[in-house]
This record gives sequence, structure tokens and C-alpha cells, in this order.
Amino acid sequence: MVGKATSLPRGVYERELLRLQTELVKVQEWVRAERARLVVVFEGRDAAGKGGTIKRVAEHLNPRVARIVALPKPTERERTQWYFQRYVGHLPAAGEIVLFDRSWYNRAGVEHVMGFCTKEEHQLFLRQCPIFERMLVEDGILLRKYWFSVSDAVQQERFRRRLQDPTRRWKLSPMDLESITRWEAYSRAKDEMMVHTDIAEAPWYVVESDDKRRARLNTIAHLLGSIPYHEVPPPVLELPPRPGSTGYVRPPRDLQTYVPDHAATL
Repeated sequence: MVGKATSLPRGVYERELLRLQTELVKVQEWVRAERARLVVVFEGRDAAGKGGTIKRVAEHLNPRVARIVALPKPTERERTQWYFQRYVGHLPAAGEIVLFDRSWYNRAGVEHVMGFCTKEEHQLFLRQCPIFERMLVEDGILLRKYWFSVSDAVQQERFRRRLQDPTRRWKLSPMDLESITRWEAYSRAKDEMMVHTDIAEAPWYVVESDDKRRARLNTIAHLLGSIPYHEVPPPVLELPPRPGSTGYVRPPRDLQTYVPDHAATL
């Protein structure tokens, strides 16, 4: 994308989003029927729009089939394990979809830039990651990796809105604010990561995300286009007739505690 994108009209966005989400449900049913395993990695700078896109991807999917993995910082025990070990346990079984809201690439980004890992650990990651991902693909896992790219000005504005909005204030952490002062360090880390991990078996796809609506539609459309799915005919279901009464009598309402009707006070 060249230059600043004009904001997509809400009506156009919502119609196309619903169409794409309907296709995602078809992908879900194909994954279940074919016993496929799909992993989608969402990475990028803080406030780049990863979370919002993941939310739209998963919105109409069955949480028993598609789950979001957003791991906290590793425990002391996990710090002593092979780095990829804590992620392996979250990989999908047959018929499952896993959406990684940040992933093993933490080591190439925040851990490296903030000094949470050693230079040796960082270099080891860059050597092992392509091998690890080739193993996943060779084993039959469908692996897709998206990097959300946001400009410094837009990131700053999104941080400012989060700071002012009590419903989104939790999204802003001291680590996010630190990323502002380390913008170029993160840029260099991302460039080095791309050099080592943008491999033919599992390439990176960059999403321009200054416009969140466009980023969401573009990501979902690309994801759909990258999966060889087909529509799986749903089972034929019919509502059975409701049986007649057999004498059941509901207990008096005053024997149970009901939620107060707050809506009536509005």
C-alpha cells in the first residue's frame, strides 16, 4: 500500500466483514471435517491492531474448535525449558484452529529489545525458529504469519486514546510506553527477524494497519485465500415437535433469587 489509505465507510466495512466471517465459519467446518490443523500467528508493534483483528476472526467461530492463545510472561520453571517448549503445548490437534496473539516471536522482539534474554539466546532463536517452523509445516500444520505494521504517529494517537478511555486503559502498560522511546530498536529487531524467519515454507505477510478496518478485512481475506478449503455440507437438522404437557408445574418464583431489572431504571 502506498500513501495514506482513506478510511473505509462503516457500512461497506460491516457488510464485507460479515461476508468474510461467514467464510471463516466454512473454514472452521472444513478444518473439522478434514481434521486439519491451522495456526495463525499475529505479531506487530503495540497498538498495531492485532487484538481487534483476532477478535473479528474468532467472533463467530466455535471456541471448542478455534481458540486464542495469549500467554503471560514465562514462569521461573518455563525459563529453564527449551524456549519453544511452552508454545508446543498450545499447538492444535486434528480439527482445531489456534490464533496466537503474540507467539514465540516475543524473543525476537520485546525480549531482545528490552534485554529480557541474552544476545546468545536471541541468536539461538533466530537459528532455531526456521527449523522449528519447517518441522510444523512438514508435519502438516497450516502455518500463517501476519505482521501488523503501524506508523509512529498512529501508534501514538492510539496510545493517547487508550489512556483517556477507561474501558481500554488496561490495554496500555508501562511496556507499551517504553516501546515509544525504543521505536528504532524495535524496527531493527523486526528487520533482523524478517531476514532469518521469512522462509518459503512459512513466509511473513505484512499488514498495513494504520486503518484498522482495512487491516481486518485485508487480513481475513488473505487468510481465506491461503487455505484450500471448500464448503462442507451441514447436517440436515429439523426442530422436533414440542411434546405436550405431562403435568409439570413450575415452582413459585419467590423461591428463587432473580437478577434485579436494572434495565427498567434507564
